[in-house]
Amino acid sequence: MTSNASEHYGSTRRVSEEYLTFFIAGEEYGVTLRRVREVIRYETVTRVPGVPALIRGVTNLRGAVVPVIDLAVKFRLPEIPITSRACIVLVELEVAGASALMGLITEEVGQVLGLAEGELLPPPSFGTPIRSEYIAGMAPVGKKFAVMLDIERLLSPSELLDVTRSDSDAVEAAPSVSANVAEEDAWETNAVEASASAAGTSAELP
Repeated sequence: MTSNASEHYGSTRRVSEEYLTFFIAGEEYGVTLRRVREVIRYETVTRVPGVPALIRGVTNLRGAVVPVIDLAVKFRLPEIPITSRACIVLVELEVAGASALMGLITEEVGQVLGLAEGELLPPPSFGTPIRSEYIAGMAPVGKKFAVMLDIERLLSPSELLDVTRSDSDAVEAAPSVSANVAEEDAWETNAVEASASAAGTSAELP
């Protein structure tokens, strides 16, 4: 992971925001560094039955239970493959007035990218694999763009469950499926509460 913003933009600009970038399905995404607490190697993630598909499971972070999210599933892409470069980016969010720690599976971590005011461009209205409301902006990186995510909106409890609900259009005709969705809602609430307790145990990203 490198901090090479000057390589892309020049050295005379004043950086107003820094982002950590990472890769999903070969494309570069980023989140504000203010929300990143730690990057850890992908090791053991325990699958939990009956949870939304984008929640790959939970990991043990120094004795705390942290939900691990696969954003590729949220973006309607295949699950992120686990390789030797796979990492988990731990982000801390405000959920219901409390800090909650969540992990994002990534194919690999990219760079710390510093942007000056005005360099984060508005997202296009079409042509991206994710909904525009999830995008904070587009950052030029060489001849390509990195998609900067609005991580607070993307990982809100209602958005985490959106995949499950959209995939269950026939839920009214299937009471058992409705019960499963209710169980998933309850699991997500419990996971957020558990990750809130984990937030205080995480070390700052150097």
